[in-house]
This record gives sequence, structure tokens and C-alpha cells, in this order.
Amino acid sequence: MIKNRFKLAIALTGAILLFEVLGSYLTNSLALASDAAHVFMDLFALSLSLFAIYLSEMPPTESKTYGWHRFEVFASFINGFLLIFISFVIFYEAYMRLLEPPPVKGAGVVVVATAGLLVNLFVAYLLKEGSKRDLNVKSAFFHVVGDVIASIGVIVAGVIIYLTDLFIFDPIISFIIGIIIITGSIKIILESSHILLEGVPRNIDFNNVVNDINSIEGVSGIHSLHLWSLCSNSYAFSAHIDIAAGTITRQKEILQTINDLLAHKYNIHYTTLQMECLSCVGEQLLRPIEHKNSEH
Repeated sequence: MIKNRFKLAIALTGAILLFEVLGSYLTNSLALASDAAHVFMDLFALSLSLFAIYLSEMPPTESKTYGWHRFEVFASFINGFLLIFISFVIFYEAYMRLLEPPPVKGAGVVVVATAGLLVNLFVAYLLKEGSKRDLNVKSAFFHVVGDVIASIGVIVAGVIIYLTDLFIFDPIISFIIGIIIITGSIKIILESSHILLEGVPRNIDFNNVVNDINSIEGVSGIHSLHLWSLCSNSYAFSAHIDIAAGTITRQKEILQTINDLLAHKYNIHYTTLQMECLSCVGEQLLRPIEHKNSEH
């Protein structure tokens, strides 16, 4: 179960955070401290993602008719901005160390970073499967993958420092870690923003959906179509369906055919379809949303 995997991942990440904080203090390594900061954000992200999973299981209410599913997207959105913030903190500290690189204990850095790498690899394994179908899990998974890459960079820096005493590699690796974090954060922000703005799911071709529905026997047109994501793996669809003259007795059959098509081919299970015997004059496939004042 994904919740149990999250709980184990949180426990392991918390342990490695304490280990890296202590290690960065003893070795005076900014690269290790940067990785610890990233691990802290991972811990926060994993906890937030687990909280989002529990919220998504809550039933709909009179005030939230879709339930809390979209909180997972909101959590991903927050995670992305938090990671960008921590990246700029890393950049600042790295810049200050570039001006005057302090001594760093390379051997200790390698030992601590290697332990972190092993734990992060296992946590990434725990989350990999769920990340393929859930943006919330995907954002948490990316945090961990970023830590894997960062740990490898810290190990490389530690080895170079141990062999050459070139302490400048500590802030250089920190800069690289920050760039990796920002790149992934931007992707998560863009993807979660697309869902929050009710964009068409990226894995669904809008025109293919329209053509498939129009090709169904008895359908003469479609308009006022809306296709959006409730969350990363739940899609919704609404439209007005024009049916050909003489098929009014087959409305139920046509409706079922459309629902089956949407569910089996496009994984769309939340549909609202309005069947109409005559086309609405002047109606468009994509109907603009008008802002109107309430009138009594």
C-alpha cells in the first residue's frame, strides 16, 4: 500500500537528515549541508504528500462536491516553490564559499554522503511505481531522485577534496545541486499549475476525443465541451451531444457508448453529458465562460 511506503520513506528520510546535519557540522561541508537542506525539503514533501493522500480519501461534502482530491496537486505546487527557495539559499552560501573556500574533511563527506545515497535509492524504489500514475507521488519521487543525484555529486566532491585538498569543489558541487533542484521544481510547478487551471490532461489528445465521439452512430455533433483533470489521475468530461433525427429512442444506448469510449480509451470516468435532439444554433465546440452578475 502506498501509504505504508510513504511512512517508511518518511522514517528513513528523517534518519538520514539527522545523519547529514551532524556530518556537515563535523566535516564543515556546504555540499553536505546543501544535501541535508534538500533532504529536509524531501521530508516535508513526503509528509505533505502523505497528508494529501489521506485527504483525498475523504468523501465529498456539500461545500466540496469533488472532495479533497485536488489538495494533492496543491501540495505539489507548494513543494515546487519551496524547493526553488532552498536552491537560492544554497546559491548564496556557495557564492560566499567560492570567495574564500574553507577547509573541508573529504573522507567524512564521502562516508556520510554514501550512507545518504543508499537510503535515498531505497526510498526512490519505494515510490517509483506510484509516481507513474499520481502527480502527488511523482513530486515526492522527484525530490528523492534529486537527492540521489545530489548525493552522488557530494561523494565526487568529497573524493576530489580528499585526494587534492581543492576545497573549492565543495561550493561548486553545491551550485550544481541547486540547479538540479530548480530544474525539477519548475517542471512540477508547471504540471500542477496546468491541473489547477483545469487544463486538458496532457496525455489526452483533445481532437481525438472529439473525432471519436462524432464517429459514433447516431451522433450528429458535439458542443460546449469541457475536459479537465480533477487531480493527476482522475479526469472529468462534460459536453452537449447532438443526436441525429430519428434516434431519440436510442438516447440511452448512445449515451452508454460514449461513456464506455471515454472510460476504456481515455480513462475518463467522471462524465456529464446532455443529449439534444436539435443542434443549438450558434453554439461552439468550446464555449466561452461568461462572467455575469446575479440578477433577482
